[in-house]
Amino acid sequence: MTDKTLTCRDCGAEFVFTVGEQEFYKEKGFTNEPTRCLPCRRAKKEQNNRR
Repeated sequence: MTDKTLTCRDCGAEFVFTVGEQEFYKEKGFTNEPTRCLPCRRAKKEQNNRR
């Protein structure tokens, strides 16, 4: 496995999906790669918590 550079679907910024994160996702049984960078993930989570 190698680090992957992905593009955030919200802001368009590139971010790195590290080997460690990939292993964590695999361990948890997640099949999809993240589509948002960390700041956008946090903003989305905060937005959902306000509802």
